[in-house]
Amino acid sequence: MAPKKKGKSKKGKEARLRAEALLRAQQEEEERLERERLYRELLERLEAKYQGEIESELAQHNSLKQKFLSAQQWKMDYREQARWEHYLSCDGTPDPTVPQEINTFMSLWRDDQDQDVQLVMEKEEVVLHLIEKLEFLLLEAAPEEITDKQRDQYQEVIVQLQDLLHQKYNEATLNLLKIASMYEDSETGNMHTVLQDKNVTFCIWANLKKKPRFKDHSFQEAGHAFELPVSLALSSVAVRLLHTQYDHVSPLWVQCQGLPRQEASATVESTEQPDTGQGPGEEEEKGREEPSVLAAEETGSKGRKESSASLKETSNNTGDIKEMQEETEKNSENLDAPSQEEEALLQEEPGGREEAPQVVDLEQLVPVGGVFHISALQLPPQAQDVGDWTMVELLDVGLEVYPYSPGKAEDGTQEAVQITLRVPDNVIYFKVPVIARWDPAGQWWRTDGISKVTYEAEEKSITFSMGGFSTVALLQDAHLNLPYQAWELHPTGVDEGLFTLTAVFATIQIRIKDNQCMLSSVVVEEEEVLSHITGKWMSPLALRAALKRAGVNIFPAEYSPKYVPVPRKVSDREVPGGFSLFFTQVTLCCTGSCCAEAGLSKAGSGTAVAQGDGEMCLSDLYCALQAALAEVKAYEQMALLAAAFAFARSRWNGEAGPEQFVFKVSEHLTAGSAKGNHWSLLMFDGEKVQHLKLTETSEAFSEEVEEKSEFHSTLYHMVKDSASNTAMDKVERAGCLFIDSVYQLLLATRVLAYS
Repeated sequence: MAPKKKGKSKKGKEARLRAEALLRAQQEEEERLERERLYRELLERLEAKYQGEIESELAQHNSLKQKFLSAQQWKMDYREQARWEHYLSCDGTPDPTVPQEINTFMSLWRDDQDQDVQLVMEKEEVVLHLIEKLEFLLLEAAPEEITDKQRDQYQEVIVQLQDLLHQKYNEATLNLLKIASMYEDSETGNMHTVLQDKNVTFCIWANLKKKPRFKDHSFQEAGHAFELPVSLALSSVAVRLLHTQYDHVSPLWVQCQGLPRQEASATVESTEQPDTGQGPGEEEEKGREEPSVLAAEETGSKGRKESSASLKETSNNTGDIKEMQEETEKNSENLDAPSQEEEALLQEEPGGREEAPQVVDLEQLVPVGGVFHISALQLPPQAQDVGDWTMVELLDVGLEVYPYSPGKAEDGTQEAVQITLRVPDNVIYFKVPVIARWDPAGQWWRTDGISKVTYEAEEKSITFSMGGFSTVALLQDAHLNLPYQAWELHPTGVDEGLFTLTAVFATIQIRIKDNQCMLSSVVVEEEEVLSHITGKWMSPLALRAALKRAGVNIFPAEYSPKYVPVPRKVSDREVPGGFSLFFTQVTLCCTGSCCAEAGLSKAGSGTAVAQGDGEMCLSDLYCALQAALAEVKAYEQMALLAAAFAFARSRWNGEAGPEQFVFKVSEHLTAGSAKGNHWSLLMFDGEKVQHLKLTETSEAFSEEVEEKSEFHSTLYHMVKDSASNTAMDKVERAGCLFIDSVYQLLLATRVLAYS
């Protein structure tokens, strides 16, 4: 009987445990439901209070936003004052925005045919400054400041100045080659010259003696070298290697990110018929000139002249302009443009294997470190001493391409030209650069026709072989430093701040003061680099250009989402015209809803609008615009608080929805780092700010709001709830130029979308 009693006792205990567990579960469920009810009621109260305060908060915030308008007006006044001071200075340089002045400048220089290389290098500094002024004006000026017609005119002037500069280098090269025998080297009997400054390295070698043992040559001063096939070593040929630190070859939208892409006009297409040059062994036809090398095509004029007629329309002397352009085009045929046979050989590897044409995607790969113009040139007749006379044959032709036709090497493979280039010291290549050659006919960079590439990172040199001569560039992935690993912005003084970006390969620190920025440091593998641009104050736009030229591209473009994984954040392709165009239209006026500003109303998925290569549902378009507008508003409001508050990346930003941005914020009144700050996590969707309860160490993302916090329509009112009076006073007194500089950097880097 005892065992049965024990069994009943065990079953009773199990029943009691089940009953207790069920009761506990019911109590927990009731408590959960009660918490949810209380939380809903809390949210309802917060929402009701938020709705009641929106109007007054936005009104107060709009008064702060007037600082952006003040900064814009200051910049317009500054540009106007600069024009006036330039006019009064009478320093001989033109105002590139005045057609009469810039046309006169170009006409006078074009007519000066007797300049040497050194004089061109001196004039180049002026030309590059004029080009930079126009580029910055196009990027910085408000839409109402310059008309569309003026924008077309300025872009046309940029292209004309670039082409004219290269034309003058060609003319100076010809002048030098005419007297090459005067600079004959005592050891080799040939001529070589190296001239260089901060913008250009000019190397030229003339084969005066035609001895095969001198088929290779090294420009030791510059670090460049070449080795010619035997057939060229026995020819009257000159080799020029012109390295420009700038890129005047690629399309304008690549040279100056932010300019719109436009197709070449019909006028340009019809007036420029590039001669592909003579094939080997062909005799010159009667009346047909040898191919000249003053090439507008090589510098991309055919594909880069977006509005060929605009400058003529604004000039009072259209006849002279047309005559000048015709003269330039007549003398600008084929610099480094390979003949049809050479082009076929370039597409074939020196080993004999044919390559498929490989066109570079300039949205992904961009030239870094300038452009190397490598040309084989016809050596003009040299002066001969006959008795007491010095005689020279005069030819009425310009600088000519040498009609090179590669033969077969001893092993039966195709002959190749071997080139060694010194990699620029003022540029960082984070990976092995891609070598590409310019195709003037297609107006693009290509990677086929280049083989046997050897990159020596320690020696900073790269060696490769080509079947002919071409303009080449070293390309780097424009997005290899994206997405950001971390970022932080904090004030360091009155209208001063420090912006730190930790990218994939580098850590960049930028100091901000009033309307200027200074690159404080760039650290790569624990070593500071780019000393030539650190410690120099410049505008945010100039700093952006300097970093990109140096190979540190930390500025996403409108097409970057195709190449950078940005989970759950809006893609630029979803915004009509791209993010950069969108934010310029809504900056300074983004206080209303997205639909109201875009002229849209939320519609069902059945309605579609054309966008890019396909269609976009109006509801999707609404969401894209809403997310883009939220991002713009976030940068704007962060800039307004940057005088007294620090901001930093949150690991939860990627977990929030595409229209929501999560970041850290903390009051910061000292000049030191913000690492030890007590951070709060805020979530902002463009319309509402809420203080999140979670921390950076929480296990999962949650939108639960912090206790005793409220909803607000702006960051200003959110931080005001807990900030000190000192901090808010600093915000009120912050200078408009400092705020604008912070805003420009945040917009340029888009840290909320790319981290």
